[in-house]
Amino acid sequence: MSESTLLLDAAAVQRALTRMAHEITERNTDPANIVLVGVQSGGVYLAERLGQILSVIWDRPVPVGHLDISMHRDDLEQMMPNVRPTKIPMDINGKTLVLVDDVLFTGRSTRAALDSLNDFGRPRRVQLAVLIDRGHRELPIKADFVGKNVPTALRERVNVLLKEIDGQDAVTLEKL
Repeated sequence: MSESTLLLDAAAVQRALTRMAHEITERNTDPANIVLVGVQSGGVYLAERLGQILSVIWDRPVPVGHLDISMHRDDLEQMMPNVRPTKIPMDINGKTLVLVDDVLFTGRSTRAALDSLNDFGRPRRVQLAVLIDRGHRELPIKADFVGKNVPTALRERVNVLLKEIDGQDAVTLEKL
């Protein structure tokens, strides 16, 4: 049996998202050119929540898309891809695109997301927002907006539980 530690409860997840939304507004002064795109699957729900918070702050809707990166991963030989829908119903050309994911680890998922975005246009700028940055980068990728930095060991796993999927919001650290 593995040992698990609670890192964020539901209230802490909400506080982190609210803070991240305010940081996004501070860095981006033109809300009309902001587009959020969540990486399937956890990033989608976080992007939708950030979009709702930003819509209240800016008093205007913020477009949110969903991106599947399965076919752009560099470890396909190790797994059968679980392809989920990609839905980018807005023009991303010339926009500031905020890519949203739940956990930043090696950076390979972010690289796959950037590759996948090429199929949909050329944003003016891409910023990365993650709920958890656990370190151990294998690629030169750094998040612009981070909910919580969690230094981890390689033999640990970060579990992001979201109410839309798991019925509750929480982040745990599990020793393997």
